[in-house]
Amino acid sequence: MECALGITATQFPSCSRLKSPKSPLFTINCHSVSLSNSPTGYVDRPWKVADARLVLEDGSVWPAKSFGASGTQVGEVVFNTSLTGYQEILTDPSYAGQFVLMTNPHIGNTGVNIDDEESKQCFLAGLVIRSLSISTSNWRCTDTLGEYLASRNIMGIYDVDTRAITRRLRQDGSLIGVLSTEESRKDEELVKMSQTWDIVGVDLISGVSCKAPYEWVDGTKSEWDFNLGNKRNDVTFKVVVYDFGVKHNILRRLASYGCEITVVPSTWPASETLKMKPDGVLFSNGPGDPSAVPYAVETVKEIIGKVPVFGICMGHQLLGQALGGKTFKMKFGHHGGNHPVRNVRNGRVEISAQNHNYAVDPESLPEGVEVTHVNLNDGSCAGLAFAERKLMSLQYHPEASPGPHDSDLVFGEFIQLMKQEKKQRV
Repeated sequence: MECALGITATQFPSCSRLKSPKSPLFTINCHSVSLSNSPTGYVDRPWKVADARLVLEDGSVWPAKSFGASGTQVGEVVFNTSLTGYQEILTDPSYAGQFVLMTNPHIGNTGVNIDDEESKQCFLAGLVIRSLSISTSNWRCTDTLGEYLASRNIMGIYDVDTRAITRRLRQDGSLIGVLSTEESRKDEELVKMSQTWDIVGVDLISGVSCKAPYEWVDGTKSEWDFNLGNKRNDVTFKVVVYDFGVKHNILRRLASYGCEITVVPSTWPASETLKMKPDGVLFSNGPGDPSAVPYAVETVKEIIGKVPVFGICMGHQLLGQALGGKTFKMKFGHHGGNHPVRNVRNGRVEISAQNHNYAVDPESLPEGVEVTHVNLNDGSCAGLAFAERKLMSLQYHPEASPGPHDSDLVFGEFIQLMKQEKKQRV
């Protein structure tokens, strides 16, 4: 048996005293270790070893360590450049069907808590990170990230080269991948699984939308009410929100701006919405391909022009299609909390939170539709307005939970749109 200094007990059975030319005599105590309880004859390592794989459709295999749930799962791999807010990302329904790779290397240090959830469950297919924090240090923490994912049956992997995978995604575009902790599955089988699965043309909205209408009353807590403070509108506006995968903080911000909110399923008929006589309609964010949900496009067509409308992310894309425009799949999409957007109307640059793989082609839009915001990273359309049809939209998240909050004032613009409509009716 070898001791800490590399001296074996067989060489020095007593290991009592050794002389060093630079130090006096000293004593070394060596202890033999029984290996009879180990089936392999070796002592188990005190650290976790690779027990999972991420296999991409290009044939690459990335060994990793697992946390959260175990098993095998397929999804589209996208990278997110946010530095904070992993719990909001986990519970954002817009990530349904996707593996989210965090470019920020250190994840998990603040744990999780119920207040930061954007929906009642996790919809993403899995989480890919570089370094999993071994401890949590937030006063609101109620659980660790690993325990949280395991309880929600979500797979996670760490100790994988996220930088190299991100470079590959930027070069080749979003790739389908398979996460697996099952040793019995061969790499070739997982590669084939990734190559035969597709997310394009799949209706992901129906799986994340509510099943029946409900009322939402909670506003933003005072400590987070950064723009309004104690100010509230003296007029209450009735708003119907189409749930294509809506985040809770979109509803909270609407409530804080003085709206009475009714949330309806993605398949809710436009005729029923108009019977409710709302002051405005919001079409929410949501996952996947807008071309895969023609029923939602038809609903939007029937509503625009009758009441003021506001579209966010998926809602923005559906508005673009309803106006006669086209949408397209981006190379690797926009996912992160640090995307610069220019407001064309006032020249102001906003740092925005974004999460989408599709965009509206501005060249396909009819005359009269105004592009109000432009993404400064790639020049893509980030906002629309059409005064004649009383509509506005953004391709990103103005509620931006956990941040940034540069675009929050757009909720006030929606309020003004509804105010103007009310005055005209009077």
